[in-house]
Amino acid sequence: MMTGSLKDKHIVLGISGGIAAYKSVSLLRLLVKAGAQVQVVITPNGKEFITPVTLSSLSGHPVICDFFTANTGQWHSHVDLGLWADAMVVAPATASTIAKMANGVADNMLVTTYLSAKAPVFIAPAMDLDMMSHPTTTRNLDFLRSIGNIIIEPKTGELASHLVGKGRMEEPEAIFAILEQYFNAKSELKGKKVLITAGPTVEKIDPVRYISNFSTGKMGFAIAAECAARGADVTVVSGPVSIPVPAKVNVIKVESGREMHRVAMSHFANTDIAIMCAAVADYYVENYSDSKIKREEYTPQLILKKNPDIAAELGNIKTDKQLLIGFALETDNEILNAKQKIQRKNLDFIVVNSTNNPHSCFGSDYNTIQIINKRGDITPFENKPKSEVAVDIVNFITEQYL
Repeated sequence: MMTGSLKDKHIVLGISGGIAAYKSVSLLRLLVKAGAQVQVVITPNGKEFITPVTLSSLSGHPVICDFFTANTGQWHSHVDLGLWADAMVVAPATASTIAKMANGVADNMLVTTYLSAKAPVFIAPAMDLDMMSHPTTTRNLDFLRSIGNIIIEPKTGELASHLVGKGRMEEPEAIFAILEQYFNAKSELKGKKVLITAGPTVEKIDPVRYISNFSTGKMGFAIAAECAARGADVTVVSGPVSIPVPAKVNVIKVESGREMHRVAMSHFANTDIAIMCAAVADYYVENYSDSKIKREEYTPQLILKKNPDIAAELGNIKTDKQLLIGFALETDNEILNAKQKIQRKNLDFIVVNSTNNPHSCFGSDYNTIQIINKRGDITPFENKPKSEVAVDIVNFITEQYL
């Protein structure tokens, strides 16, 4: 009797038109053998590389390619498929399919199903190295990643063109293992209430001007998406950002540091895990002007007052049953400053990043972090997409503290 994490799961396997489609047969066999119910959705070009007969025989279900069956007129509902699925896997995902997914070009059944999917979507790119490294492909993958899709990075190897480079689709066994890991982890935080602060705060000077910082909220929202995917009840207290809200995440929007402080304090008592990821402005303007300050009138003197230290105040009231995690963005003396913050704010551990790391921090889709615990032990991580950094952080929580 099958007892694996994929037993009875509903998986939509999307296959687009690339030579790597032959690997999808092996992935399909692994999924079916694990007890999953698999519905294959293939693009018209995909049928040029692998036949629907083969896929249907292995899956036990008719393969869907078109919006309706030509000889009967039977309509294939992408909405129903999106609701049915526990996960969608697009393997291989060609440059064309990736571009359509990123831009909502719903001209085939695979993309319309993707646009209707309520479950996590795993994307395994496969293409030649020049297409893989092209700025448009990079942009499209970065966008898909930023809205919560899981990108299964291609490998470097010999490609269909006989060139050697990045673009070779990940092996079916590895994709299968990623899916297994996802479903195994899905209930790790079930029943836990997670509070996350994210983004910048805005400290108004007058009705048209303010003090703020360069935070985009990408890291905080990536952590929120990962916690929700593992079954947590997630609330994000967010400053002004323009990020799609991840599925099953409750967002409370605020502007100022004082607003963020009030909301965080009011929710903390019922929180199991609090992750202070926001870049809260250290100061607010005490002498706020109700009308726009005219440039020609005078040079304004701004009186700044300290904002509440949210993490420190939560640390003062934290119980032994609560986990409090801080973030430290430093320009120098990163480790020393971070260790001092752990003690001063009563944190369980702190995530450290630095403005000195290229291609990370504010505005980037990537980050390089180190995690320091109360004992001072340092765990470093490589530069990687923020969605994967979120996985590392949540893994650290579940492995070390739960």
